[in-house]
Amino acid sequence: MALNDPTKTLETRVEIRSSECGSGEPECEEEELEKLESDVKQMAQRILDYRATLPDQLKNTFALILSAQRPALPGIEPQSEPGPSLDHNPDSGGHVESKGTTLVGEEQKTADKICLLKDKISSNISAMPIVLKRMKECISKIDKLDSYNGIIHPAFKKKKPS
Repeated sequence: MALNDPTKTLETRVEIRSSECGSGEPECEEEELEKLESDVKQMAQRILDYRATLPDQLKNTFALILSAQRPALPGIEPQSEPGPSLDHNPDSGGHVESKGTTLVGEEQKTADKICLLKDKISSNISAMPIVLKRMKECISKIDKLDSYNGIIHPAFKKKKPS
């Protein structure tokens, strides 16, 4: 467990090095101090670098993830900058925030409904030739029966009003 805790490993290193140098040698202690100071400066520089670059990286990553999960709607043009934004909706008369969980849920429901509608329309379009073929067959059968001069059973005849 001591290896996972950076403060304990640092203390252990200091104790080991001080025991190697001996307690009476100031040169070894000065070298040790200089080494530790340079390590601290390097760590501080890394922390500053991470603080400068990490927020931008996280913002870009989250924006890419969100834009990948958004459905492609044909009537809506993509925004110039991806990510959550505040847009003024002229119909509602107020601001709409896309951060709210209710709006995200509503957007997801709307996207699901749009996908379902697209699937239904495409299945109807693909079934259209079959429906047209059956309609033509039924129309030809009706025309054939109309031109038939055979005897029709009285049960199928219309009663004339008297």
